[in-house]
Amino acid sequence: MNGDSRSHGLWEASAPAAPATGSLREQIGVDVAIVGAGYTGTSAALHACELGATVAVLEAVDIGFGGSGRNVGLVNAGMWVMPSVVQAALGEIYGRRLLELLGNAPAVVFDLIERHGIPCEPVHNGTLHCAVGAKGAEEVAARARQWLQRGAPVELCDAARTRQLTGTGAYTASLLDHRAGTIQPLAYARGLAAAAMRAGARLYTRTPVSAAQRDGDQWLLTTSSGGSVRARWVIVATDAYTAPQGPWGAIRTEQVKLPYFNLATVPLPRELAAAILPQRQGAWDTCQVLSSFRFDAAGRLVFGSVGALRGPGGRIHRAWGRRALARLYPALQDIDFEHEWYGTIGMTSDSLPRLHLLDRNVVSFSGFNGRGIAPGTVLGRELARLALEQTRPAELPLPVTPLRAAPWRACRELGYEAGAQLAHLVGARI
Repeated sequence: MNGDSRSHGLWEASAPAAPATGSLREQIGVDVAIVGAGYTGTSAALHACELGATVAVLEAVDIGFGGSGRNVGLVNAGMWVMPSVVQAALGEIYGRRLLELLGNAPAVVFDLIERHGIPCEPVHNGTLHCAVGAKGAEEVAARARQWLQRGAPVELCDAARTRQLTGTGAYTASLLDHRAGTIQPLAYARGLAAAAMRAGARLYTRTPVSAAQRDGDQWLLTTSSGGSVRARWVIVATDAYTAPQGPWGAIRTEQVKLPYFNLATVPLPRELAAAILPQRQGAWDTCQVLSSFRFDAAGRLVFGSVGALRGPGGRIHRAWGRRALARLYPALQDIDFEHEWYGTIGMTSDSLPRLHLLDRNVVSFSGFNGRGIAPGTVLGRELARLALEQTRPAELPLPVTPLRAAPWRACRELGYEAGAQLAHLVGARI
């Protein structure tokens, strides 16, 4: 997108074409205006239309331009932090609601894919959280115990079973979550958008919102493309890619951006591919600077980690990727990378998403902390229900909180990028 092969890489090269859209250049009126065409925005649009609303989606660039089109494609249950941390942070009521909602969220994703015929390479065989060393084994055992106590279909695998599932002896244990799976993430975003448009949503791309003002009981959104929208409700679904100078730029200041990159091999020979992740789960490890890996439908192994492919980082992370992948799978030491790309993850102070009532009838969920696919889908649905008065703010899975700027945000973002470069400069050398 935007002529940059490192923004969406393999996903843009292999996704079906996006539905035809254009910029908004006229004045329109709808029940619900949605800003952002990622998972949250397109899911909200689809569900609002199914509830009978008129909907307009305003996307500043293209469908899935932000994190929705750049991520690894792991459809995970829950959040990054453990269930006990979620419960402690949110309390009994909200903690239980969020864990239940997000625990079932992958099933919602795969149901939407089937129901709407979304061609996004879905593989619903689970994901593997792979333990590095004794400390990692303790972590995945604790995660397994906490999810099992809540009745989740997860499995704690020992080193031998983990080797069978991954094809490498690098890990001491793993947590197999049968709820989860993998998709082609940009294809899913485009498919959700297409489903929303078939349901009646009007979706406009290259349409940044430049101003928002109240006009009686409605909102007037003015766009840089020359059009405007009047709506009773506004759903802001821009998350880590919120424009800093836009009407809701404070959302951006609440999150610390964590860069993440992916490298995709050429399609592997069939015999070699069969020995790696033979059941095609997606996987990631317990390292502080984590790694993730999964296959696409064409047999490419997608390998990623923290870092940005720009400046010296491009060379450092690419060289580390070759070393680290060969360390896991020595047979891959001479395999070339065919695609590379990166994006940013919005991290909140407690690694949990936020619900904000930005003004009267202006609402947002943001801060997905690297878990955007399933949470974005179901939380977008919840925002649609709120706008259509199917639920109330007090009944949502998160409490309403005020926007708070992250302290030392710019310094921490530089630290993430530099720290990843340092870790990968010295990593996987022995």
